[in-house]
Parts: sequence; C-alpha cells; structure tokens
Amino acid sequence: MHDVISEKLNKIEQAENVTILYAVESGSRAWGFASPDSDYDVRFFYVRPRAYYLRLDRTRDVLEYPINDDLDINGWDLDKTLKLLHASNPALFEWSNSPIVYKTTDEFKRLLPLISSYFVARSGLWHYLSMAEGNYREYLKGETVKAKKYFYVIRPLLACRWILERRTPPPMLFTELVETQLEPQLKPLVADLLQLKMSVTESGETPKIVPLNSFIEQSLRIIREQIEALPKEQPSDWEPLNDLFLSILENGK
Repeated sequence: MHDVISEKLNKIEQAENVTILYAVESGSRAWGFASPDSDYDVRFFYVRPRAYYLRLDRTRDVLEYPINDDLDINGWDLDKTLKLLHASNPALFEWSNSPIVYKTTDEFKRLLPLISSYFVARSGLWHYLSMAEGNYREYLKGETVKAKKYFYVIRPLLACRWILERRTPPPMLFTELVETQLEPQLKPLVADLLQLKMSVTESGETPKIVPLNSFIEQSLRIIREQIEALPKEQPSDWEPLNDLFLSILENGK
C-alpha cells in the first residue's frame, strides 16, 4: 500500500502543479490501533510555484479527494499550514509526529525544528477534551458500544494528561500514551480491548466496560477543572514562519 500511496502523491503533484513537502498517515494506523478494514488516512503539505502566491485569483488552500479504495487523502497549502501552526492547530502537531511517513523533503526538515515552539498547551488541551467529551456522550453511554469508540475517548484523555504533565505535543502512538499516562490497574483492560479492536471490523461491538467508563467520567471532570485553571499563553512570533515561507518560495519551490 505504501507504493500505491506514493504513486498517488506523484500523480497529485503532476495534476495540480504542486510540490508535496511532507506526507504521512494520520488516523488509526498511525495511532497504532487500526481495524482490519480501516482506511488509509493520508495527509500532506504542499507548495505551489512562487508566482501563484502573488495572484489576485488564488484558489482554495486545500486539496481534497473522494475516498477511493480505502484511501482517504487530502492536503494543505504551505501558507495554510504555517498560519495554522501559528494558531497551534493540534492536527498539525500530530501529523508532524506521525510514525508512518510516506514522503519528506529538505524544506519540511527546515520547518520541523520550529513546530514545537508554536505549541500552545491550552489550545491542545481544549481540542482533546472536546474530542473525548463528544465521543463519550455520543457513543459510550449504551450497554453495548462500538469497541473503537473507547479509543476515540481514552486516547484524547491520555493526550490531555501528557500535555498537563509535560507541556509538549502528545505522541501519536497510543501505546506510548498508555505506558506513561494510564493507571496500572486499567492497562490489562485496555490491552484486551486493543486486541479486540484490531481483530474485528470498524463496526465491531463490545459490552460496556464499567471500570473504563468510570475512569472516563472522572477524568473528564478533573481535566476540565485543570484546564480552566491554566493561565492564557502569549501569542507566538510570526517572523520565523514568514522567513521560512519566503525562503522556500525564493528557492523555486
């Protein structure tokens, strides 16, 4: 599948007249808990020729394609990427930490050292807490639930714990979050659930796991209180991003 994705990226570059700077896996396969029928969620950053950014009639700053053959692929223009980095967009930090990289370039490697300096803990915390609250409310209140939904609640909760403890972007791999942030008595339950999730389809179900639900409800309450007590952080400097953007364009990318 890696070869299929690489070929698709090459065709996008040719059809759209762009250079893809970085492309990764972004979903459950990168998190380490894919089901047998999980899609491939490919995300990429791209740049157009320099003259494009001086036009008055610029097009959209994303490239999106219909899901086809289990392949979900889309990308962000470099200017959108840098603006969202300045805003501490959580998805961008995840993609830059993905363990599955389909393409990288020297230009992206120049951006990589800057990324962590734009991480705002409070923004990341609200993102992950909202994800956990929404998925718990919608999918985990019944007596029988989809196994995968537990991971869409537990992973963001553990990501919040990581941020509160370290003030850095959380790792992509779920196992790393479990190892460092989950109570020891819950690890066997989560390990069994992980084996179930990876052996059944995306729609596979399991009876509600009461100890996990209790952990989730308590964690949601405590983390919200901790976030609300945090001071606001100062905006980051635009200049390093401006300099990098102009440098990449001046080099003809």
